[in-house]
Formats: sequence, C-alpha cells, structure tokens
Amino acid sequence: MRTLLKMTCGFPSPPGLTLQSGAARTALDHRVKPGGDSGTGARLVRCLAIVAMLSGIGLSSGSSAQDAEPVHGLSAFGELKYPADFEHFDYVNPDAPKGGELVTVSTLATGTFDSLNGYIVKGDAAAGTASPENLIFDTLMVGAADEPDAVYGLVAESAELVPGESVTFTLREEAVFADGSPITAEDVKVSFELLKEKARPGFRLALEDVESAEVLGPRRIRYNFVEGQPARMLPMLVAGLPIFSKAYYDKVDFTESTLDPPLSSGPYKVGRVVRDRSITYERRDDYWAKDLPVNRGRWNFDTIRFEYFKDHPTALEALMAGELDLREEFFSKLWATAYDTPAVREGRIVRDTIVDGRPAGTQGYWINTRREKFQDPRVREAIGLAFDFEWSNKTLFYGIYKRTDSFFENAPFEAVGKPEGAELDLLQEYSDQLPPAVFDAVYVPPVTDGSGRARRNIRAAMKLLDEAGWELVEGKRMKDGEPLTIEFLDDSATFARITNPYIQNLERLGIDATLRQVDRPQYQRRVKEYDFDIITARLSFSLTPGPSLPNIFGSEAADLPDSFNFPGIKEPVVDALIERAQNAETREELYTALRAIDRILRAGHYWVPQWAKGTHTLAYEDKFGFPDNKPPLSRGVYDTWWVAAAADDPAGANDGETD
Repeated sequence: MRTLLKMTCGFPSPPGLTLQSGAARTALDHRVKPGGDSGTGARLVRCLAIVAMLSGIGLSSGSSAQDAEPVHGLSAFGELKYPADFEHFDYVNPDAPKGGELVTVSTLATGTFDSLNGYIVKGDAAAGTASPENLIFDTLMVGAADEPDAVYGLVAESAELVPGESVTFTLREEAVFADGSPITAEDVKVSFELLKEKARPGFRLALEDVESAEVLGPRRIRYNFVEGQPARMLPMLVAGLPIFSKAYYDKVDFTESTLDPPLSSGPYKVGRVVRDRSITYERRDDYWAKDLPVNRGRWNFDTIRFEYFKDHPTALEALMAGELDLREEFFSKLWATAYDTPAVREGRIVRDTIVDGRPAGTQGYWINTRREKFQDPRVREAIGLAFDFEWSNKTLFYGIYKRTDSFFENAPFEAVGKPEGAELDLLQEYSDQLPPAVFDAVYVPPVTDGSGRARRNIRAAMKLLDEAGWELVEGKRMKDGEPLTIEFLDDSATFARITNPYIQNLERLGIDATLRQVDRPQYQRRVKEYDFDIITARLSFSLTPGPSLPNIFGSEAADLPDSFNFPGIKEPVVDALIERAQNAETREELYTALRAIDRILRAGHYWVPQWAKGTHTLAYEDKFGFPDNKPPLSRGVYDTWWVAAAADDPAGANDGETD
C-alpha cells in the first residue's frame, strides 16, 4: 500500500482552515515569512488552499451512501446540519443589500504580485485568485462556516457516494462561466487534470489516490479512487477543486504566469489591475448561482479592492487617511498604541474584536532538523528554553497573548497531561519505538517570572547542551571543533524586536545566534529548498484535520521541496498515526490519533512555540452592516458584510458590534 503522504498546495478550503506564515505578507504565496507578532499570510497561504480543503474532508453524507443515492452535501462525520431544502446559511442576512465597495488589505498579502494564476509555481499571485480568498472560481460544493467538516452543492446539485470507490456529481444545468458558456463535466475533468499534472508539484501527491475523473455525460462526472487506499477524505477533496474553462485553457498555457484575467466561474471577475499596487474584483450581476441557498445573503459588495503596501505601518496610515475601509491588525504593539487617532476618537474608524472559533494554530520558530547540529532533541529543547515568552508578552505584546504549547492549540484534540484510555492504548502499540517521555505528562514550556533573566531555563538549557556534547569553550559552544551557530531567517525587520532579545538569551548559552534579513525572492528560494536554520511560521488546522497532516508532519514530505514540513520531521510512528487518523471511522478515533501525534511531536521539540489569541482585531470605516450571527469559523467579511448607513440597516443588520 502506498503511503498516504500528500503534499498540499492550492485547493479551495472549507471555512476555518488556514495555513499561514509568521507574517502578514504577500498573500497566496507558498513561502513562509515571519512578520506580525500574531502570525499571518504569505505565499504559504496560497498553498493553504489545499491544506484547508484537505483538512476537513470526509465521507459521510446526509443520507445512507451505501446505495449511492443522490445527496445534497457531504460531511466528515455524522449528519449534515442543513437539510436538502435549506434556504440559506444561518450566519447570513438573506436580505443584505447589494452595492458599494470594500477597499482593504488582504489578511494574507502585502508586498507585490505579478500573476493572476494562484495555482502554479511561477509568479506571485494576487489576493483573491485562490483560496482562502478565492473570489473568481466556483467549485462543485462549498463549505459552511458554521460546520467544521461539511460541504453543500454549488455547481453540483447532488453527489452519489460509493465509499472507498468513487463519488459521482451531477452538475446544475444552469451553471455557466462569466462568458455564458456552460460549465460541463468536461470542464471539471480538465480542471482536475490541470491541477494534478501541471499545477504545483504538491497537487500530484495530493491527488495521487484519485485514479481518474470520468465523464459520464455532459453534466455527470465520476471520480474513481485508487483501490485499497483510504478514501474517506477524497470525495470532499475533489468537491472543492476550482473549476476552470476547458475552452479557455485550450488557448492559454496554464503553466505560465500572466496578468491577463482568467475566465471566471465565481461571484466576481477581475476588474482593474495595477501591478504591485492593487487588484479590483467586480461582482457579476449575471452570476448564475447568486440565488442558490449556499450564496443567498453573500457576496454583497459591488467591488472588492485589495491594496498593497510595503509595510504594516503604511497600511495603517492609509486606513486613518480614508484610503482603506478595513484592515485586520496583527501587531499587538500597533493595536495597543497606534489607534489613538482623531479618526478613531471621532468614530469614523471602529475598532472591533471578533471571536475566532477555530483552533488557534501552531505559530512558532521552526527548527530545521535536516541540519546535523539540530538532530539531537536535547539541543532543540535547549534552544526552546532560551525563549522567554512571559517577558515578551509583558514587554512587547502588552499582555494580550497566551503561550502556545500544542501543535493543535485550543482544539479538542490537544494532548493534555499523561496519556490515558484509548490514547494510551494506541501509544502502547508503538511503545518499543517511542521515548519514555511520551508516556509521561505532555511537554509544556516552563513558565518564567517575566523579568527577562529566565535563570532557571538558562541553567536547564546549559545542562542539556552539555549532555548533547556541546562543550562550553571560552564562552562558545563547541563540538568536533565547530561552534554551534543559529541563523534566524527573515525577509522583514518587523520581527526583529522579538527575535533579538531571544538571540541575547541564546548567546548566554554560548550559541552564536544571528538574525539574517534577505530580500523576498531569496527568502522564498531558501525556504523552498530548506536552506535555513530557523524560520517563523504559523499553520492552522480545522476541527477535522485530514490529509494536511502528511504534508506538515509526514516523513515523505520532509524530503520534498516546497512542503510544509519545515523541520524535516521523520517519525515512523507519526506516519502510522497519520494513517490511523485518515482511516478513523468516528470523530473520537480521529481525535485519539491526533492527541497521540501531538504528544510525540511535542516530545521531539521540533519548534519553539510562540503565542496565540482567539480573536480577530479589526479596524474599519463605520459604514458596514453585518449579520448578528457571525460565522464561528470565518471572519465573514468578504462574503457576509455589506455597505449600509447606520440609519438604513435592514432587519438583522448590525453596524457596530459583534459577539
């Protein structure tokens, strides 16, 4: 049986799934970049599209799948929330007015862009071209932002599932591209083949267990799965692939970067493009699916424009000057100190904190174990002990964060305490391959007094380095005549205020540590080729992680360029547990496997966990309306907000507060 290790990159995502770098930089970019202290966006996030879709996918349907009866949606476990005759999602205002403009900064993108193709290796794609900000391509089914693992029919009016073998979709007769040409099964087939054969290399792995896409008729497409492979995740995976026009790509080379707008199938089309500066999307009045239940009350702005800025302070200045309508703040210092302005005091700009119902994610300093000096877990643990989070939170972050300690922070599958019950039984199956620490209390970074001295941690780190054979010689850690050096790689100076104090603590251990800032192209190349010691990145999971796991934690991904296994993790037991998770028949089985994975990885000290917060911090012009019932797994800005004067808000609108 082939190992189920799927390198992911680029599929549309159900809500609540993100894969982000440590910085809020160029969106939809598969490179990781450190930056804002809460951790967001980068080209890495463009690949999150795949990770997102792969993370929440399953094989249960709203009715029995054994007889392959048509169903209106698919869910990973259990019944669907919405029945076949539902009118709209609960978190939208179905009477929201259409019109107006949203001018914003992508949560994933700053910097530059030079391409409108978000699915290929070449170029830096603009925000909005691929998930999670995909505005232009429809999919067979679409996720609900109040269910962690369900999709409902969009282009597909129904699905027929034969578990472990195939899934067949029937397309809606009214589905058309922006030029009026019908969306056919042949378009869906060609889209699958382009992604599997010509998109970024990760697609070949992500789709390796989808044997073929077979056209059964103009409106019928069947995906066949490789026999003998776990296929619980695959139906929702293929349901979320973007749909391209065959006729368009018969004339246009899919593999070439271009600023020519593609033929869209979604709610928006590309409007004005100013390379490196801005991109505008125009709502399609003739959008065929605007009145479907999955779209009612959504996609309300006439235009959405993403502006690009060289740095975060400049974007903040643009907001205060009225050049932007909305911006999410990712820097605690700016949120605490930079919003005491006339625009805020006078009420023109609203500051808002929105609860984020998703798992908090895994932001941290990732240590590259492909380098021999980092292969000893004692060295990695010592490096982690030198980071004084409590001092950073008090001094730099104004106390707004909490320490992350789990790879699945704030999720129901985060490991806690000692393993027991089903988790202990599972781990004992591999006891001869696991260190004793896995069976003790799960690793949690020790808490300092916040003074900046962290003496207890420094002493413990000194002992670990001694045990690992790194002797202290004239103040420098040496082994086999070589010093222990660490280079923190970044492409921006914004993280320096956090990393430089950390470097000072590492120097107290005798480690020669430096922060190296390089230009963006060099950074991208080095991360892609794993030519780094330590980088900062944030990866987030849905409440139903699936095939994203091999790409982040699997051994095969460690040797593949451009994967998200930044530390080069190669743990055979983790590989086995990933497969157990992918084959789980119940949510509890899935969570048991995930807790075991979390426990093993934390014992391995592959990263230095940083911090998290369970909110979105937004600042926006006081001109928006939004539903009272915010979607728990999404910000909901692009698809559920609207432009509305406070006095004219329709029923169900809210123009100043969120839960």
